[in-house]
Formats: sequence, C-alpha cells, structure tokens
Amino acid sequence: MRILLVEDDPSLALGIRMALKPEHYTVDHLADGNNALHALKNEPFDAVILDLGLPTIDGMEVLRAIRQHGSQLPILVLTARDAMDNRIEGLDAGADDYLTKPFEIAELKARLRALLRRSQGQASGLLTCREISLDPQTLQVSYQHQVITLSRRELTLLQEFMSHPGRVFTRDTLTRLVYGWEEDVESNAIEVHIHHLRRKLFPEVIRTVRGIGYVMDKS
Repeated sequence: MRILLVEDDPSLALGIRMALKPEHYTVDHLADGNNALHALKNEPFDAVILDLGLPTIDGMEVLRAIRQHGSQLPILVLTARDAMDNRIEGLDAGADDYLTKPFEIAELKARLRALLRRSQGQASGLLTCREISLDPQTLQVSYQHQVITLSRRELTLLQEFMSHPGRVFTRDTLTRLVYGWEEDVESNAIEVHIHHLRRKLFPEVIRTVRGIGYVMDKS
C-alpha cells in the first residue's frame, strides 16, 4: 500500500515513516500543501495521512480541494487542534478519520488499516483471492492453506493486486506503488518480483496484459 504523508514536522514525519515501513507500506513524504495537491493529481496512492497545520496551504484547504476534485481516497487527519468544532469541521470537509496529537503509533496503524479496509469494501482485514489469503496485520500469506514466504517487495506487490482484483496496473504505476520516490529502481524490477510471485504461488496468479501491464483476475 502506498501512503502519502503530508506533515511539516520533520521529526514526526520520520517517526511515522519508520514505524510504517515494517508494515510494508510505501510511504512518501511531503511537507507542503501545494506539493501534496500536485502529487495527488499525478501519482497513485492508496491513502493520505494529512496534517492540518501546513505551510502555504492549510491542511483543511488541501482536504477540501481533494474532495472537490471528486477523489474518494481515504484520508486520515492528524492535528493538534483538539477542539470539537475543529474535528467536526474536518470530518464535514471530507476526512475519513481524525487523530489528535500526540498519539500512539499503534493507534495510527490500526486506524490506517481500518480506513484501507473500508475503502476496499472489506468487513475484516483478511484479503482473499484465488485460494490466496493475506493478513495485512500479521503479514502472513498462505496459498491452499500453506504458508508462503515472500520478500518485502513481493508482499507489497501482492497486497496491491489482492486489494484491487480485476484492475490492470501498468509497470510504471506498480513501480511507484511499490518503491515510491526515494529509491533507484532497476528497469526490470517489477518483472522480477512478478516472476518470483508466480514461482512461489502459481503461474497464473498474475496475468500479463500485453502492451498494458498486469492484473490479478478475480477468479
């Protein structure tokens, strides 16, 4: 899952990124509202963690702009503004959930998992497709009830496909979802990961759509 973190406190942003990395999230960080809106127009993300106290454009304005463009992207608001009126304003502006600073990182993780579940229409956190099960909380993958060991990138890639069965992803989109902005990526990295997933699971787990990209069929 690729998360856009919009937070102008560098130490807090670093702490959140370090905490979410072991959960197999790809977290890209921006500290400015203008840059966040530009990124959301041009890049694929699964959710946004949005601070309200931002430079140039207030987080509330960013939130309204995202919703005015019709985006249904899950948005978790972080703020030091703990007055009830501020929380109501944020929820009415389109926030899916609200977390007041200071907060426990375990609660942030739980709220983020819940947002992603709801956005995918899932009652529970367990992802299932074609006899594959993936638990985003424990990061355990099984196929036909047998536990399968995957690398961090393989797991991230599989989770993207299982969260959106039937959706065709281009290679460039998958590269950004799995690696984000901050890593140098070999040109064939996605192909290598898909090859390993096919070998560890079964050859038809991910289908190549010639000239376009890849898809995990629903059945």
